[in-house]
Amino acid sequence: MTKGDSDFLHGLPSPARRALAQAGYTRIEQFTKLSAAEVSQLHGMGPKALEQIRLALATKGLSFST
Repeated sequence: MTKGDSDFLHGLPSPARRALAQAGYTRIEQFTKLSAAEVSQLHGMGPKALEQIRLALATKGLSFST
């Protein structure tokens, strides 16, 4: 994993970072296989964190799965 792979985590609120780490999500590309609804069900994942992940995906030309 390169430093850039997990940069999106640094701007997220602490509860969201912990939830993602505990679930094993460390790379932005992993979210292309998940829907926003699936990610939102993680404990600690709120609307602000979801939007930040959505924006991080968009900067790489990616999106959540539908």
